[in-house]
Amino acid sequence: MASLSRRSLIARSTALIGAGLVPELARAATGKGQRRPNILFILADDMGFADLSCYGRRDYATPALDALAAGGLRFTQAYANSAVCSATRTALITGRYQNRLPVGLEEPLGQRPVGLPPSHPTLPSLLRQAGYGTMLIGKWHLGALPDYGPQQSGYDHFWGFRGGGLDYFTHKAFGKADLWDDARQIDQQGYLTDLLAAKAREVITDHARQDKPFFMSLHFNAPHWPWEGPEDVAEARRLDESGKPMAMFHFDGGSAKIYAQMVTRMDYQIGLILKRLEELGMAENTIVVFTSDNGGERFSDTGPFTGRKTELLEGGLRVPAIIRWPGVTRAGAVSEQPIITMDWLPTLLAAAGTAPDPAFPSDGENLLPVLRRPDQAHERSFSWRYLNLNQEACRKGDWKYLKILNNTFLFNVVEDPQERANLKDRMPEKFREMQAEWQKWNAQMLPLDYDAGTSGFTGAQLPDHFGIEKAQTFVRPK
Repeated sequence: MASLSRRSLIARSTALIGAGLVPELARAATGKGQRRPNILFILADDMGFADLSCYGRRDYATPALDALAAGGLRFTQAYANSAVCSATRTALITGRYQNRLPVGLEEPLGQRPVGLPPSHPTLPSLLRQAGYGTMLIGKWHLGALPDYGPQQSGYDHFWGFRGGGLDYFTHKAFGKADLWDDARQIDQQGYLTDLLAAKAREVITDHARQDKPFFMSLHFNAPHWPWEGPEDVAEARRLDESGKPMAMFHFDGGSAKIYAQMVTRMDYQIGLILKRLEELGMAENTIVVFTSDNGGERFSDTGPFTGRKTELLEGGLRVPAIIRWPGVTRAGAVSEQPIITMDWLPTLLAAAGTAPDPAFPSDGENLLPVLRRPDQAHERSFSWRYLNLNQEACRKGDWKYLKILNNTFLFNVVEDPQERANLKDRMPEKFREMQAEWQKWNAQMLPLDYDAGTSGFTGAQLPDHFGIEKAQTFVRPK
């Protein structure tokens, strides 16, 4: 991406000075005479709210991520921007509601020739303009070559896969190899989670010799399907030899035991990465974030919530979120502040001493005040829509408006996290208020694209979805 124009730089600086943030951001970014912090952003794929032991998982332990939470701040009301991956990733990289861009209307992105416009400012491009080295390791899923790609959208380097999922051993997606080093396709042996983590350690080691800070997006495939633990090469072979293009979804495979192996292997590898930061003396000046792109899938633990990936029930939207920033976050802190994926862009830019491009203002919120004072929460409003089943949702304060097909609901999701007591008839004014809040938001977004990809589960796939006959079910307006 081209460097900022002089006008953009002046506008950005003026906005920061007007808000009185330049000195604060400079202090936050440099700490005790140190350079601006490195940023390691770790994203899991399809991880449920309670899939880490520090969030309540009981049948296995995640000591590395538990330790990260013990040394930093854990959010209990973190939301994904969407109930599916590429839409949330659009919001993460732009800091804006995904519904403002055509690629963000895909649920998820499939074969249509759309993607993240290279001209749109992104978290990596803005950090690169601020002097950071930037790299994506892992999943992209925001558009295909030659028009779209990580290096067209702000990453100096890319090592990973471009599509929505990858076999952990064959490194194929739908029968085609999809592992890349920048724009060069590569063949590498090994379990995908291990390969991504090894590359992350290598890059961190290289950056230890450099003068400028780094921003690394480490986007794991785990614990996304196919359901393969570190020893399940035979399952990968079975899927590869089946000849079925959609074999990776394998509703005839997986188990709670295999899922545990996938999560704990990722946790183990994250532990090695954090250890490398310590060994290199970089941990004290590195912000580490861990979260997920959406709620859990079929073997996930979504905690006290109902619903899962592709659904706007809390289980499809609530995610774990942890940040450790030595000198800013307090060890073992917990925050009940509602946050959402698109908050990470303004937060991390502020930590680096810069800000969003004024021509593309973020819909997210700078969380630095929350990081310093996690006990102080304030009311926020988030909205979602999802084409499959004509879903709509809005969370404001403790309240949530929800629509699925023609059924509408009002829940107090703090008192009723399972979304069982529909209060819309008992509290009609509150219901109308929440519905109006969603409609006001929706009017600012791109209209629904009924030709976009969308997805969901059927009764034939998951028995608790009985009555749903098609994976893509929605009513077009007349």
